[in-house]
Amino acid sequence: MTAPGSRERAGGTGSATTAGVDQAVAFVRASSALRPVPLVPEVSLHLADDAFAVWEATERGAEPPERPPPFWAFAWPGGQALARYLLDHREAVAGRAVLDIGSGSGLAAIAAALAGASAVLASEVDPFAAAAIGINAAANDIQVAVTDDVLDGDGEGAAVVLCADVWYERRFAHRALGLLQRARSNGAYVLAGDIGRTYLPRAALRELAAYDVPVLAELEDAPVKRAMVLTLD
Repeated sequence: MTAPGSRERAGGTGSATTAGVDQAVAFVRASSALRPVPLVPEVSLHLADDAFAVWEATERGAEPPERPPPFWAFAWPGGQALARYLLDHREAVAGRAVLDIGSGSGLAAIAAALAGASAVLASEVDPFAAAAIGINAAANDIQVAVTDDVLDGDGEGAAVVLCADVWYERRFAHRALGLLQRARSNGAYVLAGDIGRTYLPRAALRELAAYDVPVLAELEDAPVKRAMVLTLD
């Protein structure tokens, strides 16, 4: 599976300057520590200890000011649930090309690779997230290619399309659902992970599993959240 044009990059480097990539990698490493994911201990990620400190550091260093928040620094509940599902149901991705949209830390993408996917492409618009995905993939001894915005496409030729924790903002959710529907029309298997956020298109999805996921209470207002894994029929 390849992304169109020059958007695809291994390990999150892309067309960014070497200095910019090095800056992103250095920031990710300085802001996080490698540790197992609570619900998915088979996967280790560079995660932040202090949610607010890394958020503030991201905002202080933003050039331009609209740099995306550091979603890459946390193992969000939908991503943990989806990763757990993939490792427990490897047949969903084994031997198949996988696209993970809004990949963040790369958790679901990494789980897909560990479950035997033939190729994994993670979509992320934040260069710091792209750096985190590359670092995290290397830490788990697997390969994940990274590309930028694919939401106007139809799934990049993937047999499986993943998305987790993407339903928090109206416009992004609308574009994500459009991609998922087009990919499904092309025969792709769609899997989503979420706790039921505001813009989750619940009526369009069918629940496959649910998990109680340990999370940072500072981010989710509770130490454990119930997260669903859903599919688009």
